[in-house]
Amino acid sequence: MLKIIFRWILCLLYKVEVKGLENYQKAGDRVLIISNHSSFLDPLLLGVFLPDAITFAINTHIAERWWLKPFLGLSNVFPLDPTHPMQLKDLIHHLKETKSKTVIFPEGRITVTGSLMKIYDGTGMVADKSGATLLPIRINGAEYTPFSRLQKIVKLRLFPKITLSILPPTTLSIPDDLRGKQRRHASGIILTDIMTNMMFNTSHYQKTLFSALLEAKKIHGGKHTVAEDTERTPLSYNSLITRTIAIANALKKITQPNENIGVYLPNSTKTLNVVLSLQLYGRVPAMLNYSTGASGMSSACQTAEIKTVLTSRRFIELGKFEKDAQQLAENVNLIYLEDIAAQITTLDKLTALAHAKTVNFWYPRLNYSSDSTAVILFTSGTEGSPKGVVLSHSNILANHQQVLARINFNPQDVVLNFLPMFHSFGFTVGTMLPILNGMTSFFYPSPLHYSVIPEVAYEIGATILFGTNTFLAAYGNKAHAYDFYNLRYVVAGAEKLNENTRQLWADKFGIRIFEGYGATETSPVAAVNTPMYFKKGTVGRLLPDMQYKLEDVPGIEGAGQLHLYGKNIMQGYLLANNPGKLVPPKSIYGAGWYDTGDIVNIDDEGYVSIRGRSKRFAKISGEMVSLAAIEQHLVKIWPENEHVVVSIPDDKKGEQLILLSTRANISSKELNKNSPGFSSIALPKKFITVDTLPILATGKVNYAAATEIALREFVLS
Repeated sequence: MLKIIFRWILCLLYKVEVKGLENYQKAGDRVLIISNHSSFLDPLLLGVFLPDAITFAINTHIAERWWLKPFLGLSNVFPLDPTHPMQLKDLIHHLKETKSKTVIFPEGRITVTGSLMKIYDGTGMVADKSGATLLPIRINGAEYTPFSRLQKIVKLRLFPKITLSILPPTTLSIPDDLRGKQRRHASGIILTDIMTNMMFNTSHYQKTLFSALLEAKKIHGGKHTVAEDTERTPLSYNSLITRTIAIANALKKITQPNENIGVYLPNSTKTLNVVLSLQLYGRVPAMLNYSTGASGMSSACQTAEIKTVLTSRRFIELGKFEKDAQQLAENVNLIYLEDIAAQITTLDKLTALAHAKTVNFWYPRLNYSSDSTAVILFTSGTEGSPKGVVLSHSNILANHQQVLARINFNPQDVVLNFLPMFHSFGFTVGTMLPILNGMTSFFYPSPLHYSVIPEVAYEIGATILFGTNTFLAAYGNKAHAYDFYNLRYVVAGAEKLNENTRQLWADKFGIRIFEGYGATETSPVAAVNTPMYFKKGTVGRLLPDMQYKLEDVPGIEGAGQLHLYGKNIMQGYLLANNPGKLVPPKSIYGAGWYDTGDIVNIDDEGYVSIRGRSKRFAKISGEMVSLAAIEQHLVKIWPENEHVVVSIPDDKKGEQLILLSTRANISSKELNKNSPGFSSIALPKKFITVDTLPILATGKVNYAAATEIALREFVLS
């Protein structure tokens, strides 16, 4: 009777919804229920809404609190101190000897971050030794109640909706040859994966970006600041949504549904407004890489069948892009934001304000699909012609939830976003991730201002930085030792993180850089090191719910070509030789799989080590040689210089290696002397001295341009 009363009260206050009860029935009798721990309400919620009388394995100190005892009286209690191994053995015995369903919170404490905390290996050991079926249950919403430990971190509400999601039952599968500490550690990693997969699979990513924006406003409040730029006019959710609607109403008159619209603009809050306004009524922003010049942008417009491009006179003037704009205007309709702004009347602004007040009512009626195209981004073209990558709303939001399942962010975080929005890292991670999850994204227009960006980080109190090795190395050299005093996370991607860069940040700022890995095609994050799971020299572990296969590559041992499958994999490509036609990702493993073209090793714990691009291996006299490995070696022996190795055709050996370096007068004798352990065949024999390496605007080395230099020097001359 008491259980029924509590259930009625909780449903009245929190509109509690239970999903997946059929999974509860499938689990059987001997079950270890594992759940995230979001608030002091969690035991009550599980005790009241799960059908049977269950047992709770609860931290001894919490179980002794007087005010919890009436609630815990609804169920059996197994007091547990996770620091005492003997108590874990007692729990294993309990699960083996009794046919009962026992709840344990593997984090051992209520979250103080809003995300999963440390998962104790002991829980994995209990599941392994007892042979019990694991039943994951996600508690969502209770973290926003006053019963959580997130005061002053998130906006708490008296009666938020709470959902209990029961996932399919599973078991631990650990190799038989593992024993002792190794087996315990392995069980902890598997259990962590189950928990993070649970967090991802119960997240709501099947919606549009604008729907996610409205949900973020509801969670964090309309007055919460989410964006700012160098003009220092902060944008709250309310003002962001209102401005977006005003611009969208104007653009709606001059564009068509599903039309691809070019965006030729810098990092700024205005660009954010433009992107969201296009998406609001089903237009598709295509982010043009202005560093490629008029020819590159014209090619992109032709590939994506773009007839209208949005830009700004002020941007064109400050960037000195007048010639590019003039040439681009010969092929497309170039529309300036200043002209659109002049056409927005006071009545239009009032209408937008009224629409913003009622947006939760009318926007869902537009009924846009989460699988519709959200954005077109163009690959960097490091090894050839750029391709248009088509990402859906659910691609981007799924990638956000995958990252959030592994790393905790909170509304106090400030992201310094200097990566251009035409780059997937800058668009999806630097822009959309913060604004859709309550953080503040500070937009800076160029990553090339090496002395200014550290000062900006210091001034705004940035807590998060996303960058490439090239940029992080430059900022590290220019910055004052205290400029990055407030940083919590520095995440490197898009290119290999050099050991010198890692050591520089560790020594000068006391900051550990988390290297990740991804591609525009993966929206973009596929793997990343985290505070809890970090292995030097790797790019971390693959994100939740991602599958992988390694294709054998002749001549390469201990690694293979990586193919990926997951909700974050792109819809497909737009190619220059077939404009406007979507080409799905191709892989030898079938539909939905993406061939990354990267040669990787994945160890027993799931950490990914990049050996190089398949296109960045040379076959010399029948042997496979990694160009990336040579470059890493060159950085170690001559760290004060920059180096890139490319391969060009050779009549006798098939290919030959060419070194482009800012170091002058390199000789084969000097290189061989400093390269013990390297075979002669794996070292360049020809050298080109350059003032600077060819670099793309994203910070990556432009390998295509470097190869052209080598060809001109030794083949075409």
